[in-house]
Amino acid sequence: MRTVRTPTVDDIAAAAVVVAQHLSPTPVVRAPALGAGVVLKLETMQPTGSFKVRGALAAVANAVERDSSQHLVTASAGNHGLGVAYAATAFAATATVVVPENASAPKVAALSKYAVTLVAKGASYDEAEAYALTLADDGSRFVSPYNDPDTIAGQGSIALELFDQVEDLRTIVVPIGGGGLISGVALAATMRPGLRVVGVEAAASPAVLAALNGLDTIDVQPTLADGLAGNVEAGSVTVDLVRRYVDDIVSVSEDEIIDAIRFLVREHGLVVEGSGAVGVAALRNGHVDVDAGTAAGTGSTAVLLTGRNIAASTLARLLADGT
Repeated sequence: MRTVRTPTVDDIAAAAVVVAQHLSPTPVVRAPALGAGVVLKLETMQPTGSFKVRGALAAVANAVERDSSQHLVTASAGNHGLGVAYAATAFAATATVVVPENASAPKVAALSKYAVTLVAKGASYDEAEAYALTLADDGSRFVSPYNDPDTIAGQGSIALELFDQVEDLRTIVVPIGGGGLISGVALAATMRPGLRVVGVEAAASPAVLAALNGLDTIDVQPTLADGLAGNVEAGSVTVDLVRRYVDDIVSVSEDEIIDAIRFLVREHGLVVEGSGAVGVAALRNGHVDVDAGTAAGTGSTAVLLTGRNIAASTLARLLADGT
């Protein structure tokens, strides 16, 4: 079991500086069809198509500052790997990205455009992660997509942007895979007393909720939310951060995820992958009460749309089936 330092709000502040040097704040748009005061945070607009570039920039920046010659290794379902590849290019670092053999074709195609070593290994994210950890045994820096203080801090920069963009922010709805994003957002939320953080897992892969209940592993089922699929590394700091700072966790079904993807295209003209659409799925199906914890139903609920990297053929099929 690896020993990983728990991040602090100071880490988030430092990471936000790095992120701001490389990325523009992502937009926020109103979504009245989801409820009064609901807004969407468009991490789909990131250059890699996903929020994960934030954590990657923070982690790679710190790794290069400590040792500019150190090789970086990561495991990813695709989006985190793209973030690490983007950050490695920005900081002139070398990196190996391990993806499962069944990784999303568009994400693999995008990764192949970067000057990184791309390795396909294993039939699942769990197997890819295990292999990447063995590669890092040679002294390379393993950059976890979730169990890493710098990665978590970088993801927390989303909350700092929301503080400036949404004056009456009361709730943030966050997708959960390994817990890196929600850990950073929830830790940052401690800076705003009364701010509620709600996590949304795919019912096919409720790994963090299982870990909170003492289960080491779960049987991950196929899901459109591939970026959320997989078990949590043993001893991950995200589990305790979620336990301490997250107010609630709900799950959504595959049909609910499909409905959310279609809704976002139809109502907002937004392409959002399954992992990025789970928050909208939760609101559309009543799993999150947008008025909870507010005075007389006031205040805004921000839903994070975390990525756009869905295969064109998959999106076309979902839209055609929904007509």
